[in-house]
Amino acid sequence: MRDVLKTEELDIPEGVQVSIKSRLITVTGPRGTLTKNVRHVDMDIRLLKGKKSQVGLAVWQGGRKHVACLRTIKSLISNMIIGVTKGFQYKMRSVYAHFPINCIIQEGGSLVEIRNFLGEKIVRHVQMLDGVIISESKAQKDELILEGNDVDNVSQSAASIHGICRVRNKDIRKFLDGIYVSEKGTITTDE
Repeated sequence: MRDVLKTEELDIPEGVQVSIKSRLITVTGPRGTLTKNVRHVDMDIRLLKGKKSQVGLAVWQGGRKHVACLRTIKSLISNMIIGVTKGFQYKMRSVYAHFPINCIIQEGGSLVEIRNFLGEKIVRHVQMLDGVIISESKAQKDELILEGNDVDNVSQSAASIHGICRVRNKDIRKFLDGIYVSEKGTITTDE
């Protein structure tokens, strides 16, 4: 059954500017600017004027899957707003039983080099995506901190590090070595 009209609204906080032009969404805040192209989704996206500025999303004559895109785009814009106000931070821990994994950060935090994984001689390199900076934790041993404004780039960089350190050709119930995401959050926390 098709719904005639389904709508969603999202409040824009103070200090954040959102501009929408032909389904190209640009969010500007204190930490920078993020741009997302959502032209592949057929929906009305516009800024609503009133006492509070809002983004209005509407789907006309949409089926079940088409209506589901409303919340997806709303969450995407919400993540962009969080990114330009607070930023995203992922913490990753190295886990090893015998051979200590060495992580060397190069090129000012845009490249990580992983050595001695399971005692192998091969050196693994992972390039961070745009806007993602990796650093070593001062408080915790064997911990990497990934920070950036775009949640997609931060999480994909963490997934690339995790994926390059997967155990192959061994029993994964016994060989639990690797680099895993231990914590997700924002860079600036609310007190």
